[in-house]
Amino acid sequence: MTNKKEHYFSILDNRNLFEDSGHRTRFKELLDCYADFPFFTKGLCKCMYLSAWDDEHFCILLEILTDMSLGRDTNTREMRIKGEALAEEQCDAQYYVYQLSNAFLDNAPFRLPEDADVPPKISHIISRALAAAELIDQYD
Repeated sequence: MTNKKEHYFSILDNRNLFEDSGHRTRFKELLDCYADFPFFTKGLCKCMYLSAWDDEHFCILLEILTDMSLGRDTNTREMRIKGEALAEEQCDAQYYVYQLSNAFLDNAPFRLPEDADVPPKISHIISRALAAAELIDQYD
C-alpha cells in the first residue's frame, strides 16, 4: 500500500484533475513537504489542491504552512482564522474560493449562493476542487 501523500496524488492524477503540469507540480511539492506534519488533514489536502491552481495562491498557502511548521502547530486553527481574514479582504469572486478553502478546513459542505456573480474560470476552479475533494474524502 502506498502512503497517503502518494495515494492522494495518484487518485487526482489518475482522474485527470490537474489543470496542467504546474498545478500537478505545485500540489506534489506541498504534499511532499507537509503531509507528514501533525496538522495535515484531508481538509488541508483539499486546500493544497485548490491553492496549487496558480502561483499566487500557492505562495499564500506555502507561507502559511511554513509558519505553521516553524510554530510547531498541531492543527489548522490558525490557518482557518487567516483564511477567514483573507476571504473578507476579497471584493470579487475570489471570496468564494477562500470560502471553499475554509469549508474544506471545517469539513463542511460548500455551495455557491444562487445569486453569486462568479465568472466561468472561478466556477471551473470551484467545481474541480469539489470533485477532487470527493476523491480525497474516499481515502481512509
